[in-house]
This record gives sequence, structure tokens and C-alpha cells, in this order.
Amino acid sequence: MIIDEKTLMHPPPPYVDSPGLPPFPSTARRAPTLTTLPPHLLLAIIYATFPQTPHPDESTPARQRRTLYWLSVSLRLVNRTLYATAMHVLRSTHLPAYAALVRPPYSSDPFPLVADSASTPLTSLQRETATLDRFIALKVREDVWADATDLHLSRPEAYRDLFDLAQPRARLEDLVRIYGIREGCVCVGAPPKPPSAVPQGSAKGKKDLARTPSNASTASLRASPSSTSFLASLFSSKSKSKSKQPSLPTPPPQPTPPPTPISFHLLSVTFSPRAAALVLSSGTPALSASLLVTSSSTPPVRRTIVSTPRARDEPLEAAAKRLVRELRSWLAEGG
Repeated sequence: MIIDEKTLMHPPPPYVDSPGLPPFPSTARRAPTLTTLPPHLLLAIIYATFPQTPHPDESTPARQRRTLYWLSVSLRLVNRTLYATAMHVLRSTHLPAYAALVRPPYSSDPFPLVADSASTPLTSLQRETATLDRFIALKVREDVWADATDLHLSRPEAYRDLFDLAQPRARLEDLVRIYGIREGCVCVGAPPKPPSAVPQGSAKGKKDLARTPSNASTASLRASPSSTSFLASLFSSKSKSKSKQPSLPTPPPQPTPPPTPISFHLLSVTFSPRAAALVLSSGTPALSASLLVTSSSTPPVRRTIVSTPRARDEPLEAAAKRLVRELRSWLAEGG
């Protein structure tokens, strides 16, 4: 009989409080929610809500239009994440229909630009984006009502108001912003501070320093005892030397400082088939479109600063360039 003797192992050390942190996090990890998902996954989930299979009582396009209506009136109002995702789907879906209704020769560019303020990440500097959003709200409602009943009649005058006035006016405001920033008379956000002028005290001090030697020499001459003939000859020689000195050249004129640009949030456009004008508001600026939203205690003061005539079939770019030129002249004259 063979007996293998096994070496007895030492027992494990006792559990003691370790001064360091454990290698795993001490707090429980939060469960992911729908709004914490990455944007591409959230977009895929929203696109999956559109029905793809036919239904015996309703066509597939009609069910998809009802889903777009649900995105517009319900889902986008939940929070900011779902608002941005839902508006991405709605804008990309209705952009071709919006562009087809733009009146020639007007141009269009409603693609949203992110605002510079971090407190309002959902607003856009592009004024035409608000016009596109109003078109989407009108289009999804009209489509769902037309699918629900044959008694619903379309309202072409609603689209006429958008594309005869709101769209060209918003597009003209965007063009004024683009050309105005290029010319230096419009800025986004707060206008820059004008350069400080040279204080007059420093220039006066330099002149006093330049005059100090002549005053000191005159005082020493008055204090020193001398004869009248010596003083007369001294002053006559000094006057001759002064007459021989060349005159100092005149300093060149200082360049005119550039005018202070106007914040784009304070500008709006009045648009008609025969004229266009820039309106300056001194109240609280609006965040989007051409609407000035202010409190009732401080009503905005609006005044027309420049205006220009236009032809009915004139492109918006030509009118915007003339308005910017007039605005630059108005700022150069002191506003």
C-alpha cells in the first residue's frame, strides 16, 4: 500500500479593510434609457416605427403619413434629444416637397445651422429653418386629415402665405446675414467693442516735454547777469537759427475706424413685391425667424434704417446686396 503525503497549504489571509479603492466602481451603473442611446441607434429605432407591411384596412403610405404626424405632434415634444431626432426625420422627409413649392426666381436654403449659444442648442441662425418647420406642421396635418375623410378640402391659400411672403422674407434675412458678415457690417452675437482712442493726456505730456528745454534755457538766461548788448546778440542769433530750421512735416491723417457691426438678432426684413427694408429693433432679440418676442414691460422699439426698391421678378441675392451696401453707408454716417 502506497501512501502519498500531501503538503498542507497555508490558510488564506483573513479579510481586512483595505485602504485603497476596489478595482470595480463602488456605485451601481445606471441602466441605459432610450434618450441615452447613440444618435445613430436612436434614428434606427425611429425609422423602425414606420410600417412596412400592408394592412387590409389602410394602405402603407397612409400609415406612414400618420407616423409622421405622430412624430410632429407627440414624440418631438418629449425632450431635446427626441426633438432633434424627430426633426431630423421630418425635415429630411419633407425637404423635397418644400423645395418644389419655392417660387422662382427665389432661392432656398433651409438647412439649419447650429447657434453659437450653448444655452439654446436647438435654435438655428438660419431664419428659413422656421419656415420649413411651419410647412412641415401644416403638411403632416393636411395629409392625415385627407386620409381620414374624403370630406376634407385642401387649403392652397395656407401654402400661398408661406411661399409668397414668409419664405422669401426669411431667405432675404439669411442672405443679409451672409453678405453683411462678409462686408463687416453684421455680426452674430454681441458686437465687438470699438478700439479705444489715444488719451489726450499722453499727447499733451509729450508737447510739454518738448517745450521744457526752451523754457529752462529762457529761465537761466533771465537769471544770469549779463549786459543788454550780450542778450540782444544772443536772442538775434537764436532767432536766426530758428528761422533756418526746417518746418516739421504734418502728421498723416489717422485712418477712419471701421463701423461697429450690428448684431444679426436685432435685424429683420420687411418684404413686399416692390420693396425691401431693414428694420432695427432695440428690444430683446428673437431666437428664430423674424418674430421679436419681448416682455410686456419692455416693448421693442423698431425703426426702418435702410430700404431699397425691387422688381417683382428680381432674385433675392440682388436685393440683399443692395441692402447691405445701404447698411454699410448708414453705419459710416454714424447710424
